[in-house]
Amino acid sequence: MDVDWNAELVDQLEWHWRHQLRARLDGLTDDEYFWQPVPGSWTLSQRGQSAAPTSIGAGEFTLDYASPPHDRAPVTTIAWRLTHLIDVFGPPTAPHFDGSPAGHRAVAYPGTAEAALRQLDDGHDAWIRDVRHLGAAGLAQPQGAISPPEYADAPMAKLVLHVHREVIHHGAEISLLRDLYLWKGSGGHL
Repeated sequence: MDVDWNAELVDQLEWHWRHQLRARLDGLTDDEYFWQPVPGSWTLSQRGQSAAPTSIGAGEFTLDYASPPHDRAPVTTIAWRLTHLIDVFGPPTAPHFDGSPAGHRAVAYPGTAEAALRQLDDGHDAWIRDVRHLGAAGLAQPQGAISPPEYADAPMAKLVLHVHREVIHHGAEISLLRDLYLWKGSGGHL
């Protein structure tokens, strides 16, 4: 049996996007977006206001960050996780599988839930477009200069699988954070 691996990879993310993740993000409010489930959660902060060891990003808002290792992984907000996914998809105007990431501009992170969802949708759409265009030969080609040196010889398929795993993983966490936000203070009663 011949398998169209490119179509399978696109279908993997698109099924998850349409049936599990994207609808769960509809109606996201700014209060939920910035809600800190525990004090000191990593989030987006207005430039110069972060307490994290490092702040990354261009524009008015920066993403809390620090290089591992951590004593414990930080708890993060929906804002942090959504902007991480925006980073994972990459700039929608930059080709995903050509050139070098050094040529990509730093991301200007969104300060509202509505802007984040717009930016996420744009990133998703561009990612899917570029994955579709890879084809079988593109999936097999080495990552080269677009990835860190330790992945330069790995096939593009490995990068695509990694991005999809990140979206599924962080999307599930965002969904859980939305559930926790909606149930906070309810005592667990329906």
